[in-house]
Amino acid sequence: MHARLIAALAGAILVSGPAFPQAPVFKSSAGNLQVETVATGLVNPWALAFLPDGRMLVTERPGRMRVLTRDGKLSAPIEGLPKVAASGQGGLLDVITDRNFAQNRTIYFCYSDPVSGGAQTALARAVLDAGAAPRLADVKRIFQQEGPPSSGNHFGCRIVQTPDGNLFLTMGDHYAPRDQAQNLGNHIGKIVRIAPDGSVPRDNPFVGKQGAKPEIWSYGHRNSQGAALNPASGKLWMHEHGPRGGDEINVPQAGKNYGWPVIGYGIDYSGLKIHEGTQKAGMEQPIIQWTPVIAPSGMAFYQGDLFPAWRGNVFIGGLVTRILVRLDVNGEKIVSEERLLRDLNERIRDVRTGPDGALWLVTDNSAGRVLRVTPAK
Repeated sequence: MHARLIAALAGAILVSGPAFPQAPVFKSSAGNLQVETVATGLVNPWALAFLPDGRMLVTERPGRMRVLTRDGKLSAPIEGLPKVAASGQGGLLDVITDRNFAQNRTIYFCYSDPVSGGAQTALARAVLDAGAAPRLADVKRIFQQEGPPSSGNHFGCRIVQTPDGNLFLTMGDHYAPRDQAQNLGNHIGKIVRIAPDGSVPRDNPFVGKQGAKPEIWSYGHRNSQGAALNPASGKLWMHEHGPRGGDEINVPQAGKNYGWPVIGYGIDYSGLKIHEGTQKAGMEQPIIQWTPVIAPSGMAFYQGDLFPAWRGNVFIGGLVTRILVRLDVNGEKIVSEERLLRDLNERIRDVRTGPDGALWLVTDNSAGRVLRVTPAK
């Protein structure tokens, strides 16, 4: 009887969920928030992707991807990844699951691919075996950036899949060759749109245009480390880092020019002028810009039930500011802004809405964490 009672109690504990260390509490407009540490010991984690069985994939910039269980257990590094150029801001960066992952086990990941003279942003697909010894099979690079390589800066590298299966990939300007963001003959400072097999959708805006890469969706971007689909409109939203001033959110439309480096709201790190001005005919304006910068990374539209007052809001991580930014949105206008988790004091690299309705974060440092944000009990 005693043994059966112990087994029953153990089963009840498992059903009720994992036991976390005491979660710190932070104030917000929706009441107090608790921030649970789900996993520790990650080296510069960059992205999180949820699997149908409740587990997650998490990438580490030095070139590792792991499976993470809901109770915080990390797998050994997944085998089968390509070599990455893990230098500066480069390495293994974003990861997402295919919309039909439950049937095809396909994932997509982007990384800085070592090439002569530096590295380029690349996008690959693979089939995930998430068993006891997780590995990737049928790994195929489906996109390779063209243009001057990066010495370690501004790779962009967020992936968004649309309902039709096509993929958006954001890319940076590689810092030094920033003027190439205006050159349609390469992929520097661009957002591209490709099919899951790497082919070019026929309705891309520059298909058949001489001197333009057909993968390009929009151009004139500096360095986008956050992108997401707005569930209300189905449109792609993205943000990009400014230099000293001028972080932006844009809603990139097909074929449009978003101005970098010709127009913008910042100055160079040296204090010198970069832009011709803040506006120019034929170049689009952001829907919001931040000066001083927040150093944005990660982006998610909240669609869960734990925070009903925040449904449809945009959440963005702050790197240098070490905050979580909440934006109340009406159409393509920002109604208000709230800065959360100030006392957490960690660089927030990625933000996701979990299937459990929580906000999930990864923190970018050499002892990075995966965090779960819920209403305080």
